Amino acid sequence: MKKTVLNAAHQRHGARLVEFGGFEMPVWYSALTEEHHTVRKQAGVFDLCHMGRFEVVGDDPVRSLDQVLTRDVSTMKKGQVCYSLVCREDGGILDDILVYRLPDRWWLVVNAGNREKLLPWFADQLQGAHIVDHSESLAMVALQGPLAAELLAPHIERPKGRDLRNLGYYRVGAANVNLTGTSLPGWISRTGYTGEDGFEIYVDSEHAEAVFDALIGLSDQVHPCGLGCRDTLRLEAGMPLYGHELSEEIDPISAGLDFGVGLHKETPFIGQSALQEIESRGPERRMRGFTVDGRRPARQGASILHEGEVVGEVTSGSPSPTLGVAIACGYVSAEIPDDAPLQVDLGRQTPDLRPHPLPFYRKDAEKV
Repeated sequence: MKKTVLNAAHQRHGARLVEFGGFEMPVWYSALTEEHHTVRKQAGVFDLCHMGRFEVVGDDPVRSLDQVLTRDVSTMKKGQVCYSLVCREDGGILDDILVYRLPDRWWLVVNAGNREKLLPWFADQLQGAHIVDHSESLAMVALQGPLAAELLAPHIERPKGRDLRNLGYYRVGAANVNLTGTSLPGWISRTGYTGEDGFEIYVDSEHAEAVFDALIGLSDQVHPCGLGCRDTLRLEAGMPLYGHELSEEIDPISAGLDFGVGLHKETPFIGQSALQEIESRGPERRMRGFTVDGRRPARQGASILHEGEVVGEVTSGSPSPTLGVAIACGYVSAEIPDDAPLQVDLGRQTPDLRPHPLPFYRKDAEKV
């Protein structure tokens, strides 16, 4: 397994380490539910150094990206971050990514498990630009939770004296990170994967451990958090996970990610024709959210039943620490009405599934 630059810090803080995306990563430090509530109510620190961080370099990065990404990046403003997808010709999803338009450059953040797959793919497909992989040299650490802005703002120096608390959602900018006694140049974005307010900080990898420890030391209300609670947080927030809700056999229309697809943008992208056809005829299956009757959660791969027949499959499921019930996402045949009675096959039990709109949780409103 690969190790991030923060591996030693995880061991010092008592993390339980597991394999994820080819990396040895912390699944938790104390307990999953405790860390989940920390992020919902206070603030948690996450190691994101396993993610891929690519810079797009060339004579025409905008047009190059528009040819390979579903989002119309030509409309992005400086300082904006956008969610997009990378698709095959048939519309299958190679990855879901974030696109960053900095004043003088373009960046992509890709999933850890897809980093090695995408590097040669971009090399083959990009025209007028190429990828420079900064995944090892640039660290990525997140502070997530309702206290994040208040605690972090005094330690972030932005151009022209701008207050970090005024940085918009899905916005990014250069910053000096003053957490360690030394002013470190980097950049910061108001993004995350938890459904809470928060920030992702980018500094040179040699400073990652000091920044990670300093974030944890901001307050006794800040704690390191692992991938276990990151998964329950993103599931409550209705955010897809590659390898669960997304794969090369799943298209963005079926996944309910139409907002990230410019079906009729001026520059055609790989998979555009296939997605236009799917959108026109309607997808064969649709992503849906459910609560599960009883205490036992439905896990990935469990069959969804209607009148005893398999009509879908669970992609993610877990007890929801925030809502106090078991929740699940899964694909169901588009022919099945939303109000049709459904069950999930858990072996000896087939509890009912109750339809629930996605997301299950929004900040400022525990139940939606």
